Amino acid sequence: MGCGASTKNGAGAAASDPKGAKSGAKPGAGGTTPSTEIKKEGVASGGLNHAGMIIDNTGKLTDFYDVDKKKLGEGSYGTVSKCTSKKTKVVRAVKSISKTQMKNLERFKQEIAIMKIMDHPNILKLYESFEDHRNIYLVLELCLGGELFDRIIDCGHFTEVQAATVMQHMFRAVYYMHENHICHRDLKPENFLFTTKESIDKTILKVIDFGLACKFSEGQLLKTKAGTPYYVAPQVLTGKYCQESDLWSLGVIMYVVLCGYPPFYGRHRRGCAGQGSARKLHLQRRRLEVGVRRCQEIDSNAAEDEPQR
Repeated sequence: MGCGASTKNGAGAAASDPKGAKSGAKPGAGGTTPSTEIKKEGVASGGLNHAGMIIDNTGKLTDFYDVDKKKLGEGSYGTVSKCTSKKTKVVRAVKSISKTQMKNLERFKQEIAIMKIMDHPNILKLYESFEDHRNIYLVLELCLGGELFDRIIDCGHFTEVQAATVMQHMFRAVYYMHENHICHRDLKPENFLFTTKESIDKTILKVIDFGLACKFSEGQLLKTKAGTPYYVAPQVLTGKYCQESDLWSLGVIMYVVLCGYPPFYGRHRRGCAGQGSARKLHLQRRRLEVGVRRCQEIDSNAAEDEPQR
């Protein structure tokens, strides 16, 4: 489908899965260094804080988990494998990330901090983390259903009912993130995983990869250019946008899910975004029916010159 890699400030970057690396640019919401601590808002005094239930372990991973030798995934940053708790026998996924391959360790720790406050059925769960002198290990929810991207490739395109199901999962996750003042900034089919390989109506879709995510305050304009060609909102490339840029990305994903190809074409990032910002939504009519006309309406509504506060 001609999907590009994630970018930040114009530099190439990739998703936080082990397929690639992230840019080392400092990604604060306004281009500044982010605060070292991210807390979930709205937790009453004495109430349960989800982040406080996720353990940062100083012991060895292998003291607590049996790690499979077979890798589920591998990339320049590290590997993902199955692991089984020695105490409870629960099967999880463990992502091993090499410190030497990280350009910005503090930025990666901020990504972990954001994942800690996320507690939603459609967002990948982080259970605990380990750290030694070589690697950081994240014990995550195990999802064996593959990427949304791969399902689209296998099917060609989804039916309207299937599209409605996956879009509902996505919108629920994004609504939750925005309610907690987190903007994802890199929503694309590669950053959604199915829990199982069952049919779409029987499995759950989950958001992954908070490598470009940031905390925002009400009414704040974000400035850091971050995202992936074909899915990034035009306002992001101007350096003046808000959390609603995530909704633009969801509109593009919905088009891709229904059609099997993106609504914008271009040889480079500016070419794709230029089509969106000029509102030249040349929506091809092959295989397009009522569902795609709804896509066009959402994309047109998302193409605002100025973000709404």
